[in-house]
Amino acid sequence: MIRVVADSTCDLSPELVKRYGITILPLHVLLGDDEYRDGVDITADEIYSWADANKATPKTSAPSVDDAIAVFKPFLEAGDEIIAFSISASMSASYEYLNMAADILDAADRVSVIDSANLSTGIGLLVIETAEMAASGMSRADIVSGIEELKPRVRASFVVDTLVYLHRGGRCSGVAAFAGTALKLHPKIMVTDGAMNPEKKYRGRYSNIVLDYARDMEEELKKAKPDRVFITDSSIDPAIRDSVRDYLKSLNVFTEILETRAGGVVSSHCGPGTLGVLFIANE
Repeated sequence: MIRVVADSTCDLSPELVKRYGITILPLHVLLGDDEYRDGVDITADEIYSWADANKATPKTSAPSVDDAIAVFKPFLEAGDEIIAFSISASMSASYEYLNMAADILDAADRVSVIDSANLSTGIGLLVIETAEMAASGMSRADIVSGIEELKPRVRASFVVDTLVYLHRGGRCSGVAAFAGTALKLHPKIMVTDGAMNPEKKYRGRYSNIVLDYARDMEEELKKAKPDRVFITDSSIDPAIRDSVRDYLKSLNVFTEILETRAGGVVSSHCGPGTLGVLFIANE
């Protein structure tokens, strides 16, 4: 049996995790001297409350090698193989630590660790594809090969309501160029080659901006892989999210329009009010 493991930055809902039999390995969120497991004992809203009260941005860290060993070991002892996903290796040590865990367990020949070169449900899209391939009986090698072909086709982007978190966190090169928050600039951040980069700037009422952001991708959305599209947000007005969902539904492209809440790690770096539309482009 092939077990699918993903670090918590994949931002899949509990329902999707259960549906596809995925095992989640939590990253860590650091609020001052206190450390929490992403998605286990801290919520995004609690993170924002702490950030507001302390005028500081939370820090995050990768799962430890011991964390990964604890997840991998029972599967390996049961005779299973593992495909594990990490957030982009350029953003975290998660990929490195997952590989170290496989080496320590002397299981490099039974564990494939994939650098998603992405974040949030940009990873989640690949994780679900992997689970579907495994359920169809494909071999681990063939699944990994198929996922590597899909990786460049993942389209992961989002718009942010505030630049404070991205600017403080330093994970998005070029954000300083948009530092004019007094001008109410809201950039579209695109994940490209494993890194976050500002691509376009919007100005105006945020509810209109989010819908404009989605509409600007219409031509590519119409040509997308039709299985699913994600709307992933970090504490946004439900009416704004609903407007994006209605728009995507009107395209009559996707079998599923999946809505998820960004987890603690992504929320810590992007801040409240962030929304992304994530999908896989067709060949």
